[in-house]
Amino acid sequence: MNEDFENQDYFTNRPVSMNESNNLLEIEEHMYILDDVKKPNTFRNMFPYSEIPKIPFNDRIVPHNMPKEIWITDTTFRDGQQSRAPYTTEQIVTIYDYLHRLGGENGMIRASEFFLYSKKDRDAVYKCMERGYKFPEITSWIRASKEDFKLVKEIGMKETGILVSCSDYHIFMKLKMTRKQAMEHYLSVIRECLEEGISPRCHLEDITRADIYGYVVPFCLEVMKLMEEYKIPIKIRACDTMGYGVNYPGAVIPRSVQGIIYALHKHAGVPCELIEWHGHNDFYKAVSNSTTAWLYGCCGVNCSLFGIGERTGNTPLEAMVFEYAQLKGHLNGMDTTVITELAEYYEKEIGYHIPPRTPFVGKNFNVTRAGIHADGLLKNEEIYNIFDTEKFLNRPVLCAISNTSGLAGIAHWINTYFHIPADQWFEKTDTLITTMKEWVDEQYAEGRVTVMTDDELVAQIAKICKEKNISIPGQDLD
Repeated sequence: MNEDFENQDYFTNRPVSMNESNNLLEIEEHMYILDDVKKPNTFRNMFPYSEIPKIPFNDRIVPHNMPKEIWITDTTFRDGQQSRAPYTTEQIVTIYDYLHRLGGENGMIRASEFFLYSKKDRDAVYKCMERGYKFPEITSWIRASKEDFKLVKEIGMKETGILVSCSDYHIFMKLKMTRKQAMEHYLSVIRECLEEGISPRCHLEDITRADIYGYVVPFCLEVMKLMEEYKIPIKIRACDTMGYGVNYPGAVIPRSVQGIIYALHKHAGVPCELIEWHGHNDFYKAVSNSTTAWLYGCCGVNCSLFGIGERTGNTPLEAMVFEYAQLKGHLNGMDTTVITELAEYYEKEIGYHIPPRTPFVGKNFNVTRAGIHADGLLKNEEIYNIFDTEKFLNRPVLCAISNTSGLAGIAHWINTYFHIPADQWFEKTDTLITTMKEWVDEQYAEGRVTVMTDDELVAQIAKICKEKNISIPGQDLD
């Protein structure tokens, strides 16, 4: 019998089995083998380069499959350091402490990865390990060499990241290899890592431009065989290196996030708890793509604080904290007030300027300037605030004072800024408020165009209180 008939016999006689998750009979999936093409498949129809990338659809839909447990992993000290001046050892240790507090006792920030190249990097690792935290687990990112594997083992790490670029852009154009050569090289490196007793984390770089069924799935099937052989977990990190991923139902792979996750889990047999998504924000989709990865079978999403990372950055860690809460209905022990502490630390101690309109952490994220909005806030802050930002972020909603703020805006600013108890709030008809409004109007009548600063407002309030013999509860403005 020739080979073609043998293959045909295999495909037509695949066993039928019961899927326990949906109680339906199904046939074992196609046998995915490496497509060792002679020329790179660059998906030029989707990525013409001289034009804007295309998002084609074939309306093939995969089912939701969110794992019972999902979590966050951190790359602040790895990808997050590739686009800014390196952190000092002390800064790394301090941020690591914050991450531990933010993740809470249930370890919602499961792991954090570190470079090991320099003495400073290694010193930071040792100091963080001395903390003795279970979470975030300290992992590494190294060059794929025996010497570095031994270094990881000497330091006492259980896991390390390994770069296994998977698109033909990288395999053919960067590595100058064929798919078969790349696969054999990667598998040999992974085996060396396993020989040292270390759990590899395979970073499938540029997966959103890769041949998913012609290379990625066959490669991951071989990786799963190694995991079975060595009885050591091997994680698969799907890296949307260029931010090409989309979360639209029915979009074509390799751009479809849900299609990629489905292929890794269903067809390559990678357990959900060993799949991570690593997104970039080149097309403003980092957060939505990471959430989509969760929804379709990926347990871990890899993030960086404030999205700091290569080019347009990574998925912001703080964003996924609130995505988790919205999906699960609870925070599972995460302390979200630490996010504000981290933002203040970055601004004051590291000197990093957070854009003021950045959600959750920017100076103006819950500040309103429109007078009509301020009037609503004065009546009930739920009207114009996304949630109780004072409770979750120690950030009470504020109204910036300008020529459009009105009496309501000034009253709200004073009540909030001075933390005045609700039963003692100033009303917009009170003398302090009306007098402040007259002063503000004078400033803009004279040609001012900028909003009032906190220092200016406090100084003027103190002056009015002294002149009018007005007191502010709990404040001494002399």
